Amino acid sequence: MSVPVAPSSADPKIYGWCPGALRPMMSGDGLVVRIRPPFGRLTSDQAQAVADLSTRFGNGMLDISSRANLQMRGVRPEDHPRLIAALRTLGLVDQDHAAETRRNVLITPFWTAGDRSHRLAADLVARLASATDLVLPGKFGFAVDSGDVPLLRDVAADIRIEGDGANLMVRADGAEAALPVGEDSAAEAALALARWFLAQGGAPEGRGRMHHLIARRGPPPSHDATAPGGPVPPGNTVPPGGTLRPSPGRTAVGTLVALEFGQIPAATLAALGGTGHALRLTPWRMLLVEATACDSPLPRTASSQLPDPLSGPPLPGLILDATDPRLQVIACTGAPGCLQAHAPTRALARDLAPYLPPGTQLHVSGCAKGCAHPKPADVALVATGRDRFDLIRNGRADASPALTSLSAAALRAAPDVLTKDR
Repeated sequence: MSVPVAPSSADPKIYGWCPGALRPMMSGDGLVVRIRPPFGRLTSDQAQAVADLSTRFGNGMLDISSRANLQMRGVRPEDHPRLIAALRTLGLVDQDHAAETRRNVLITPFWTAGDRSHRLAADLVARLASATDLVLPGKFGFAVDSGDVPLLRDVAADIRIEGDGANLMVRADGAEAALPVGEDSAAEAALALARWFLAQGGAPEGRGRMHHLIARRGPPPSHDATAPGGPVPPGNTVPPGGTLRPSPGRTAVGTLVALEFGQIPAATLAALGGTGHALRLTPWRMLLVEATACDSPLPRTASSQLPDPLSGPPLPGLILDATDPRLQVIACTGAPGCLQAHAPTRALARDLAPYLPPGTQLHVSGCAKGCAHPKPADVALVATGRDRFDLIRNGRADASPALTSLSAAALRAAPDVLTKDR
């Protein structure tokens, strides 16, 4: 093992925007096409169709992003127009790139049809569609987190509509205080906060995040109420006392199934869609399989009957056991799938997972950007070369390492190095 030194990897390229459907991003395995289903929900027919399109125009693998979007990988540039045409027929593409960028709205996955979260998200999306003057950074996003308690505080979002029982507030990410609102004024207040962000210089050169602006100057003076749900962690970190991240299993509206590293084979997505149950994307790299079929009203209590693929033999890529050690590991695409990555990541992450003590989180990143987990982890392994990793304790992927130049073979041979100095 080497002695601690400063990191030696070259600075990765920062794009400042995320891929969409209409503006895909080139990666090492082809175009990445990101789909934002309305309310984060795919009907059973849409799920099967997207799986088919992934096989026809991509490499048959799809990712769920940390903002509950579905990413189709390996799309050939010459096939992109045909793919977009097919997605339009499914109702999964916005009118244009500007509208797609504005409609960056994450809703708590546990909404039910017509409830407060559903109504607020619909109002916000409609207002964003008509706000053609609003030119926000590509990564700028909204979260509708208006259940009984906030669940999305460790998920990246710049403007949050949060609930605390009957109370409702709009909060700038990173701010301790919030603005009390009524349901009929929440969406408009969120847009007003977005315009304030731009007017205050929050996006110089078209880039910027709300929590950076809040750290410099604080929230608007009108935001003077205590935020719902207790103390607010700064800049999308894990809330005090841990996160409310759910585990695989039944919920009030369906069954949560986790995906290894947030990736699902097209065949597995097609099989889940083939049950007739709609699927919801979550920011925890899980799918929620609705408890009732698509032609039935959305449930308010869990069904006792699980969809067939979840009660039969396990489907490839699904994790149904809440104690599976792979749930403690986050790994990006890595090389060769990502052009920024210096080394493969997921095989190493899979091999190291069984050696993690319960409650320990490992982040394996192909470069110092840390796209898959831009927050601190108990342990982070960051690739700096073809077979070289820096080890960081209790930090982000761009933090100073405790150990450097570890090979994948050395890590597999002595996995106790991950936690022996905790």
